[in-house]
This record gives sequence, C-alpha cells and structure tokens, in this order.
Amino acid sequence: MFDTVIAPSGTLLGLLQRGRGDGTLHALTAPRAEALAALNHCVLNDPRHDWQVENRSLYYARLYLDLHGGIEEIERHLFDAEDVLDTEESRTGLALAVLGHLAAYGRGDALALLRRYAATGSNWAWALDELALRDGDSGLRALAEPVLARFPRTPEGETELAAAVRDAFEPRPWRLWADDPREAVATRVRSAKEQGSFDQWQRQMRPTGPRPGWSVRAVFDWAEEAVERGAGMHVPAARCLAAVAGPRNRPEIIETARNGLDGARSTALRYLADTEDPDVLDLIETAVSDGTSAVVDAAVDAFERMQGDNAVDRARSWVHRPDALGAAAGRVLACRGGAQDATLVLAALREAVRGEGADAPTLWTLVDGTGRLGICIAAPVLRHVYRETGSSHLRGRAARALAVTDPSFAAGFAVECLWDCEESTREVAARHAETGDARVVDQLRRLAADPAEEDEVQTAVRSRIGPDA
Repeated sequence: MFDTVIAPSGTLLGLLQRGRGDGTLHALTAPRAEALAALNHCVLNDPRHDWQVENRSLYYARLYLDLHGGIEEIERHLFDAEDVLDTEESRTGLALAVLGHLAAYGRGDALALLRRYAATGSNWAWALDELALRDGDSGLRALAEPVLARFPRTPEGETELAAAVRDAFEPRPWRLWADDPREAVATRVRSAKEQGSFDQWQRQMRPTGPRPGWSVRAVFDWAEEAVERGAGMHVPAARCLAAVAGPRNRPEIIETARNGLDGARSTALRYLADTEDPDVLDLIETAVSDGTSAVVDAAVDAFERMQGDNAVDRARSWVHRPDALGAAAGRVLACRGGAQDATLVLAALREAVRGEGADAPTLWTLVDGTGRLGICIAAPVLRHVYRETGSSHLRGRAARALAVTDPSFAAGFAVECLWDCEESTREVAARHAETGDARVVDQLRRLAADPAEEDEVQTAVRSRIGPDA
C-alpha cells in the first residue's frame, strides 16, 4: 500500500487524520456531508504513521455515532475486489476495528457486517477477533463452518488450521468451537489445538538458527556471518560476548572496536558501552568519524544506552556536532541531563524541528526531555510540534510537555485533548483541562460514563468530578 498523504493541519481532513480532538469538534460544526466524507476517507485510507501502535478506531467510531453516520462506504471498501488482491492487514484493519467499536456501542449493522466479512473476507482473522469481544455465543458458533471451510482437509490445510488456532489473538471462538455440538466441527478444532500446542513445544525445545561458539573470536565471527547474510546481529552478539569475555580479552575487544569489520566492530562497541569501559567514548567518536553507516548507527545507539556521568559529560561537548553523534548527544541530555543543560536541549529541539520538521524521530526524546526539565521557553516550539505532527503518540508527548511548560495549556490545548484519539493524551487532558468551559464538563461526564473508555482516563476524570474532587 502507498503511504497516505496527510492533509494540512488547518483542514478538517488533516485534523481527523491526525486524530486531534479539534477534528471531532470541527466535524460536529461542519456540514454533515463534508464531515462524513472526511471521516470515511480516514477510515478507508489509514493515516497512521505506525498502524500497529497508534490509536484511531475508537476516535473514529465515536465520531460516526455523533454524526449518525452510516457504514455503507466501509462495506464497499471491505468487499471491494482489492480485498482479494491486497490481503495486508493494514488495508482493512482500521475499518474492522471501527466496526468492532460500533458493534460494542449497539450498532447492529456493524455487527452484521463483521460477521459477513469474517465468513468471506481476506482479513477474516481480524474480524473474528473483533467479534470474539462483542458477539454472543450463537453468533460465533454460526461462523464455525465458514471459517473451517477456508482450510482444506489436506495435510497442508490442517497445518494451516493448527497455526491459525495457535496464533489467534482472541481464543474465545476456537474454545467455543472445540465444544461445538456438531461433532465434525469440535473434532477438527480440538485436533488443531492439540497440533498447535505440540508445534509450539517443539519450537521451544529445538530452537533453530545459527548460534555462536563459546569464545570471543567465535562471537565476532558469528556477528560477521550475520552481516554477510544481511541480518545485523550485533546486539545479541554483544550479549553473548558478555557471557564469554573476561579481563584478558579486553585488548582484543578494544582493537576490534577500533579497526574490526562491521559486524564485529559494532558488537565490540555495544559490549564496551554496556560495560561502561573507560575507552569506549573515544572509540565511539572514532567510529562515527571513520566507520560505515552500519557502524555509525551501532556506535550512536551504544552511546545513547550509556547511563554513567561520563556519557552525560561527553554529550555536553558533542551536542554541537552537526552529525548523528551530535543529535544523539542532545537526546542523552534530554534524558539524563540536569537543569544546566536546558539551553542545550532547547537548541537541539529547535534544530530538529527546523531541519527535519515536526515528525522527526529524534523529537520523541527531545520533547520528553523538554517536559522533564520544565523548559518553559520551549512552549512555542512544543505547540508547533503538537499542531503539525502526524504522529498521535508524538502529539501526546508534546501535550504532556506543554502541561508543565505552558501556563495556557489548561484553557487551550488541554480542552481539545479530551477528544484526542490516544487514551494517554485524554488522561492528561482530564487532569488539566479548565472546567470553566462547559464543553469540558460535558465531555468529562461522557468519558466517565463510556464503558469503552480506558480505566486510566476514567480514574483521572473521577479525580476532577468525583465527590472528593
């Protein structure tokens, strides 16, 4: 699938794609047809940076309810011919998750559509997981035969069925089917469950894949072989090195960290950083200067893992470097620096936004550090990141930083955060939003009464509107 183009943050579509609370508030005041068109576009063209960790489904489902929206567009998307050609979960996962939330809210049409797709659609396993949480026993039992029919009664088909049972995210349907009164259904599912358990036991007892020998040189050779296969293994290799290396091996490891081949050099740098070797910082600086891109990445990552005061002191001298090591130094100061490093962290934050934009990966750590250090002067930059980033997780981090750096947060962004797509952001808003705004009180009450809301959010809400508030 192609990456979704994110619309400008000032548009209704851009707000909904980002999952911002202002998206819901604007949609509710926009012409209904326009709002539904933008909502359908988001659900059918997943806008998330990382669809496996960012939340949107509950956010979009709630908006469907508020707009009294139909699910005809979702139905067309699920049963389009492309469903056979593109079986990636990312194409239909968001739509199925939205249907799951709608079904939980009592939308019978969403429940029926999930049942139909579980019986005939390509991403049937996701639909079945949604139904496992929302459907009754009779509805799930009716799906047993169409689901089992997907697996031919051949050795290959039975193996695929066993894998499907073993890997199911929600086991409830399979447990029901194992006790099904239809003997043909129950016998086949029970057999698949037994085979899946046996396969898992075999994998645990007989791990596959190459393993290093028990010497420093063998570990370095193993790391090099992995590079030749196109699989970087310097991190597990460093753990193996910790098990076999002793004081007498230090000269060999130091020399490898200075002049070794990519896999061995990366392994040596990681090991020396993990053990806080006194020479490792100089070796990391050398590696960044003369190493390949793989070695540079390994060296920078090893430096960022270091916890000692020496690493923080060196970060203060490296933070002005215009390379990857300078960027890593800014992140180290953001995580472990003191109040005296506030100016350096702010400069790194500004440079990252100016050079890479509001979605720069380095911003996650820098934004957290800005909040940790309470750098109030950074509030304008944090507001820019909040508005412009396409990552709902980064926006949530910006909101948490603004809560401690921006005096206007409670009456500003905290209000819209009550409608945000991320529960952690709604929790921040529930603790800080100014209750003088009537919308805030109404939304707090709604979140408190919504069974789909996360416990952490409801706890925060009760701290504001409960009898002890």
